Amino acid sequence: MDTNTLFVTTEDGQEKQMEILFTFDSDEYGKSYVLFYDPADEEGTVYTMSYDDKGNLYQVESEAEWEMINEVFEVYEDGAQEN
Repeated sequence: MDTNTLFVTTEDGQEKQMEILFTFDSDEYGKSYVLFYDPADEEGTVYTMSYDDKGNLYQVESEAEWEMINEVFEVYEDGAQEN
């Protein structure tokens, strides 16, 4: 992902612009992940998807992947709080 924004299509077919929080690669799963949020969402919900080298987004379905992503996100949050 080379920009700070990405577009996702909602369940009702609307395209929304989202802001990328950060990306990371997992050697364990052989995938790249993007964490992003809707800047208009006051709750600050963070979403995660995996992506390929063409920028295609994929749902994360594995419980083990979710646990790994949560660990990475916690480290990110800890680092952000220190700054």
